[in-house]
Amino acid sequence: MRTLIILAAVAMLAGCATDAERAAQAQRDVDQMMRIYGPACERLGYKSNTNEWRSCVLRLDTKDNTERYPATTTCFGHPGLFQCNTF
Repeated sequence: MRTLIILAAVAMLAGCATDAERAAQAQRDVDQMMRIYGPACERLGYKSNTNEWRSCVLRLDTKDNTERYPATTTCFGHPGLFQCNTF
């Protein structure tokens, strides 16, 4: 039992990321977005590495993310009073 608790604690601590690891992952994510969407934004007329170009990259990434994960809407209630949630 003691071994199981120690292994569980080690597994939980191993899953923790340091600030540097999180920053490195965020930088990799940004680099990937720029590689994927940067050329498309340049073809749309935005100059590379400008604020408008960065905004375009973020918009295209957000658009793809929302299209990739479908939303479902669930409503309950009675006529005249509905509560709807979209996930």
